[in-house]
Amino acid sequence: MLRVEEQQPVDFSSALLAKFDEIVKRYPEGKQKSALLPILHEVQAEQGWLSTSAMNRVADYLDIQDIEVYEVASFYTMYFLKPQGKYMLEVCRTGPCCLVGAEKLMNHIEQKLGVKEGEVTPDGLFSWRGVECLAACGYGPVLQIGPEYTFYENLNEQKVDDLIEDLRKK
Repeated sequence: MLRVEEQQPVDFSSALLAKFDEIVKRYPEGKQKSALLPILHEVQAEQGWLSTSAMNRVADYLDIQDIEVYEVASFYTMYFLKPQGKYMLEVCRTGPCCLVGAEKLMNHIEQKLGVKEGEVTPDGLFSWRGVECLAACGYGPVLQIGPEYTFYENLNEQKVDDLIEDLRKK
């Protein structure tokens, strides 16, 4: 559940506001709310997550109610409502991947990183979570790593360890 907390106001960069203007122009006059999802993607790409203050500013920009933004941001799992690590490891946790070891892999990631699902490592580099189908059922277990959402298939513990070490070296 989304918790609305007092936070410092957010000012978007002029470059980000220009992107907002470009996105809104794609939609008919009076239908600016249609730009909400792509605008939230842009805010998250710039800030790493969607703070309440940022969502309030988006609502002001689109001339909609704050709650309309909260409803969307809290519904879609692709939006983060709290700070995340630099790299988000998302493991498919649906049936086919679980049959070939996804749950074991998630336990391994938790032990390897030393944080529970949804938490951030002390160095700020990693977060992880289980997600719904990543549409690679024949290649499980699979995970994607954001922010670029690079996709990895046929994983095992050693391959995940190698991925994590490669990311630490970047």
